Amino acid sequence: MTTLTIRLPNSLKTELDMISREEKRGVSDIVRDSLRRYIATERFRSVRRKILPFAEAQGLLTDEDIFKALQ
Repeated sequence: MTTLTIRLPNSLKTELDMISREEKRGVSDIVRDSLRRYIATERFRSVRRKILPFAEAQGLLTDEDIFKALQ
């Protein structure tokens, strides 16, 4: 594992510490989980942007259109 140093506004650090105490989890665990979610979301958005033109060409414009096509 590697170490990453970041700078946070005091208000964000205070909120992070509060959540850490409430959830009885380490700050590092919370930050790691948050980064994992952020990265997964960004990867999803990237794939979505790439396939969107193909979906639109097939008439799939909404999530509902996709669900109907999968049935």
